[in-house]
This record gives sequence, structure tokens and C-alpha cells, in this order.
Amino acid sequence: MIINTNPGAAVAARILGESSSALQKSLSRLSSGSKIASPSDDAAGTGVAMKFGAQINRIQAAKDNVGNAISFSQTQDGFLDKIGGALDRMSELAMLAQDETKTDSDRALYHKEYDKLDDFITAIKDKDFNGVSLFSGGSMTVTVASDGTAFSAGAVALSKVGASTDVRSSGVATSASAAAAVTVLRTAISSIANDRAVVGANMARLESESSSLSVLKDNMSAARSRIADVDVAQESANFARQQILVQSGTAMLAQANVLPQSALRLIG
Repeated sequence: MIINTNPGAAVAARILGESSSALQKSLSRLSSGSKIASPSDDAAGTGVAMKFGAQINRIQAAKDNVGNAISFSQTQDGFLDKIGGALDRMSELAMLAQDETKTDSDRALYHKEYDKLDDFITAIKDKDFNGVSLFSGGSMTVTVASDGTAFSAGAVALSKVGASTDVRSSGVATSASAAAAVTVLRTAISSIANDRAVVGANMARLESESSSLSVLKDNMSAARSRIADVDVAQESANFARQQILVQSGTAMLAQANVLPQSALRLIG
């Protein structure tokens, strides 16, 4: 029997310390929901999870950009639809003005509506979306991937409608001008039809990009989760195990500390 050194207590204390440390780590994982409580738990996993997290955020930002571009295109299409309706009515007025049973006074009444519809179209040409011109004629570059890949959307200029074209200068004040207006309006309607096709193609591409980004984000999130997120069921079992080890270690350390006292019986 020895008194100065208690190997049993030393071993019990060491094991208890290890169990307590493991219990604290398990508690940290369960409370945070993260499998990596400290970078030392999984150094490589920490780095990979961090890169995945940054990429997921970039994917979401790209998805937001695409969503705004879709809204931009939807706004364009809405205005183009209204312009198409106005041109349709203007072409109808041009045909009515060619009726030989109408006088120039009657045609002047048609021309008033014709002129106001042209003002409406001209005003639309200057519309913008959050300060960005809808019909400037410049192509819109949209970032559609986390690596900066961009898509150049088709441009819409409205170059063949509005006050600066023959649509207004023709008018329907006379039968001859109304006949000329029909030809001009047919060209303008064809231009608007083409512009709507361009915008529709832009929207189809952007919606496909948005869907693709959603799928990519889901997959990247799942990959990051497998690295960084804790399995609660598994960790709960480990937590219970470490609790038992701490409790039993504490009890055994108390017993080890009592053992040297038996030497007193030999002395006494």
C-alpha cells in the first residue's frame, strides 16, 4: 500500500476528463445542430463546408438576379401587349377613315383618337423598370450562375412605333393619309409581334435558368448538410453514453480516492 501516489485515482481522473470533454462536445453539437463543433473535429470538412456555403449564397444571389430579370421581361411584355392593342385600334381607325361615305369632318374625329393612341405609345417608349429603360434597345446581361456566367437577353427598341416614325405623320385626317397609315401600321404591328417574340424567348430562357439554379442550390445544400449537420439521433445516443461514462467515472474517482485511507488501519 502507498499513500504519496494514487495511480488508480490518476487513471480515473484522466478518463473522467476525457469523458467530460466528449460530453461537452456532444452537447455543443446537439445545441448548435452542427456536426463540426470545432475545426479540429474535421479540418477538411470545415473547409469544404465553408466553400459550399459560399457557393450556395452565390447561387441564391444569381437566382435573385434572374428573378428580377424575369420581372423586367414581364413588364416589357405587358407594355408591348398594350402597344399592340393600340396599334390594332389605330389600324381599325385607318380602315374606317377610308369609307367614302365619311366626310373629312368625320375623319377628323377619327384622327383625334388616332393621335391620342399614338401619344400613349410614345409615352410607353420612355418607361423604365427601377430606373432602367425598358425599351432602350440595349441588350440586358443577366448573371445566371455562381461562377459569373452571363446570359445576354435580346433587346427591344420600339424603333418602328411612336411619334418619331411615320405612324403619327400619316394620320387618318384624309382618305389618302388613312390608306398610307394602314401600310405603316402593318409594319409597326409586325415589329411589335417580333419584339414580343424576343421578350418571350428571353423569359423562357430565364425561367429555365431559375429552375436550374433552384435544383443546383438544393443539391449543394444537401452536400453541405452531409458534411456539417449533426445526425441528432446518433448524437443523442452518444450524448447518453458520455453522460453515463462521466457519472461512472466520477463515482470511480471517488472510490479511488478512498483506497489510500485503508493504510491508516495498519498504522492505527
